[in-house]
Amino acid sequence: MTRCPAADARPHGRSPARRLPARRPARRCAPGARTLVALALPALALGAAGCSLKSASNVNEIAGKRQFVAKCGSCHILARAGTKGIVGPNLDEAFRQGLSEGEARSTVRGIVEGQILNPNPEGAMPKNLVAGATRGDVAAYVSSVVARPGQDKGLLATAVQAPGAGKPAVEKAGKLQIPASPTGQLAYSTAKASAKPGPVTVEMPNMSGVTHNIAFEAGEHGSSGPGPVLGSSKIISKGTATVSLTLKPGSYTFFCEVPGHRQAGMYGALSVK
Repeated sequence: MTRCPAADARPHGRSPARRLPARRPARRCAPGARTLVALALPALALGAAGCSLKSASNVNEIAGKRQFVAKCGSCHILARAGTKGIVGPNLDEAFRQGLSEGEARSTVRGIVEGQILNPNPEGAMPKNLVAGATRGDVAAYVSSVVARPGQDKGLLATAVQAPGAGKPAVEKAGKLQIPASPTGQLAYSTAKASAKPGPVTVEMPNMSGVTHNIAFEAGEHGSSGPGPVLGSSKIISKGTATVSLTLKPGSYTFFCEVPGHRQAGMYGALSVK
């Protein structure tokens, strides 16, 4: 969903569109959460792709936000959606200049919808990452909020649970379950967990389609830590990964080792006492 020669989609006679470099696709980015990359779409591509705004009044921005977070957020930054992926371009920055120069948000919507429909064939994003009416919903949401300050309001604000906002995970009979966010966010379902000292098996269910794992280090270090890693699970995109540890009383950090995920907020604190 980067800017490209089609990014301004202007009529003949106007200045040519700017180019933005597409970032390198992540090696572990799952197909369901691949980046919305695009290098160059011909100026006529939007019209040929059927990117008209005839159904603009019927779009569902709430559904669009949910689908954007699930399918695109692990690769793109979009501040209002709370997504922090760093594989693909920062969408707020990609469109900020054009909007400041008077580009219509309806034009942005057409660009986004066109790039979902016709992604760069040399990029990582599959064609029709979202299809049908959902494609319009995603495009409408992105075009509505991109490069806007502040936060979503009303029903949009609660359309997707805040990262890590679930109930704290509690160890029971030597087992502790800390799921990856099922929405596709770069987060676990909770940012807090507790356990008793001794052996524990940690399970990380992951139904998002985005590649994740769970690892532990001593101390509370947030988005970066000195290590060493005490134990880590396999990296998976679907299923349940596990890691077994023997814990002493104290504080620990759990985090995802996939590049960029911890820095984007995929970590939490474990208290053992």
